[in-house]
Amino acid sequence: MAGIYVHIPFCRKACHYCDFHFSTSRDRQREMIDAICRELILQKDYLAQQPVHTLYFGGGTPSLLTVDELHALFDTIRTHYALQPGAEVTLEANPDDLTDKTLLFLHHAGINRLSIGIQSFSDAILESLNRSHDARQAVDAVRRSREAGFTNVSIDLMYAIPDLSMTLWEETIATAIALAPDHISAYTLTIEPRTYFGHLASRGTLTESDEETAAAQMERLVDLLAAAGYEQYEVSNFAKPGFESRHNRAYWEHQHYLGVGPGAHSYNGVTRQWNVRNNPLYIKAIREGRVPFELETLQRADHINEYLLTSLRTSRGCDLERLRHDYAFDLTADRMSYLENLRNLGLATIHESTLQLTRKGRLLADKIAADLFVTPTEG
Repeated sequence: MAGIYVHIPFCRKACHYCDFHFSTSRDRQREMIDAICRELILQKDYLAQQPVHTLYFGGGTPSLLTVDELHALFDTIRTHYALQPGAEVTLEANPDDLTDKTLLFLHHAGINRLSIGIQSFSDAILESLNRSHDARQAVDAVRRSREAGFTNVSIDLMYAIPDLSMTLWEETIATAIALAPDHISAYTLTIEPRTYFGHLASRGTLTESDEETAAAQMERLVDLLAAAGYEQYEVSNFAKPGFESRHNRAYWEHQHYLGVGPGAHSYNGVTRQWNVRNNPLYIKAIREGRVPFELETLQRADHINEYLLTSLRTSRGCDLERLRHDYAFDLTADRMSYLENLRNLGLATIHESTLQLTRKGRLLADKIAADLFVTPTEG
């Protein structure tokens, strides 16, 4: 099973927290789409004709695509890749783009899963994040998506934002639950150096929320969503039964995927590569018939560490037998004292051949994984 990720590097405006690759200048948008189509053709052998079960349009803001641009991408993919009937096809969208006309177009074009970037239902918080929509537009977008026929709708939320009180956070969660999306992704605000928030933080005029606040807001989210029937199947992701993101799960399970567009990453089980994060350079290179990427050949330690990092964040946990079989690494033998300490602290369980973090342990998932990492010498 394989997946394709298409990076659309354009936005109406720059959110203060975003470190993804994008441009607010859309003068060359059609040129970019033509270049991405050309890259899809240049890379058609990357997945070795594996069946493609997930297709994900991310960004940036893919909901800015025109009818002709989206059809061009679909036509290229269907011509050169084995896109399977019933494949999960996701498109990220901003609420202010989702007019009735756009929603109907997306639905008829073949998008069967919408991921709506909402972040908050507070106008004050949205303004502080420099989002392009308000709370009313966010609510309306979810409702109109249902009316347009979408049966798989995900929304993004954000917490640990400066000035986000617990009361305001609970109100945001309550609004989300009332809208009944099938999937909710919730991320803690991280201040990245190259963002506007990063600039303010470097000047001392913005203070990141402390770990205690972030943990408290995360735990409240887990409580309220669990009561509403959502399973936390990954640290930042919650779904109603049957609505887990198949595309993201494939990432976490180390399935092969091709990423096209500037800044996109690809993985084929042996190497990982990433395209240049520069729109003009990307377009120029593609016109010359070459894909402008850097490549890393993954070593045994890389595979082990990446699997530990991704699997421990999920409800399925880390398959210890897979580590032994695929990478000749026995975690219980090499890290037993640390694992025993995790169990004694109530942070993890080991059942048969699966290491799973408890709810308490998931709050520390990335740190626990890092503690278990092997060194290049070990790998």
